[in-house]
Amino acid sequence: MRYRRIAAVASASDDAQAALAEVAARYPLAEPADADVIVALGGDGFMLETQHRYLRQNKPIYGMSRGTVGFLMNEFSIEDLPARLERAHGTVLHPLRMRAESIHGDTQEALAINEVSMLRETRQAAKIRISVDGVVRVDELICDGVLVATPAGSTAYNLSAHGPIIPLGANILALTPISAFRPRRWRGALLLHEATVRLEVIEHDKRPVSAVADYTEVRDVASVEVAVDHATAINLLFDPEHNLTERILSEQFTPS
Repeated sequence: MRYRRIAAVASASDDAQAALAEVAARYPLAEPADADVIVALGGDGFMLETQHRYLRQNKPIYGMSRGTVGFLMNEFSIEDLPARLERAHGTVLHPLRMRAESIHGDTQEALAINEVSMLRETRQAAKIRISVDGVVRVDELICDGVLVATPAGSTAYNLSAHGPIIPLGANILALTPISAFRPRRWRGALLLHEATVRLEVIEHDKRPVSAVADYTEVRDVASVEVAVDHATAINLLFDPEHNLTERILSEQFTPS
């Protein structure tokens, strides 16, 4: 068996905590540091939190839905859990690495599994210059913000901002404006997975902007550089009949 030692973690919700108690009553559980696999009980937000928390431990994570959103989660059932884990298919994700420089000259890096977004901080619209691989592609985007999303994150904030849904095997990123005012007809772009995106804030003293990598926020940024961190891998497990690739494909044919 690949996964002899199973750990389980849960969000703070009542449903997730009750599910954790059920799993613990049925199966012997290990500590996450000693486990072969981590079972995450909650919603997509908790799955994202779990991926970040155990990123450096390189453990496969198998989610079961006990939250309000379950795009990254398998159906909840405690029956034959070890056998389900053995049958599960693995999906490897690579996060984005954000390098943000503040207007004070400080630099901060953070990883984003879903997206890196830049957002206006005040009532004033943001002005952002966009470069891809050293070439300026949008000289001045007037907007509420802009984001770079991974395929796994394309159904999250990116989709809410009317960005494209991206199949996992496409090896591309979504560059999506958030409530763009000028250029009025620009709806974003699809970029190669190897692309490096640079986002520069124009008039940052008058139009302050924050940068967010999943839930790591840097205030008052002057510029942000975003690229895929190919050296960092996240292994998610999905039931064969309902894997992440199929979910992304199905989402594109689901009536709104």
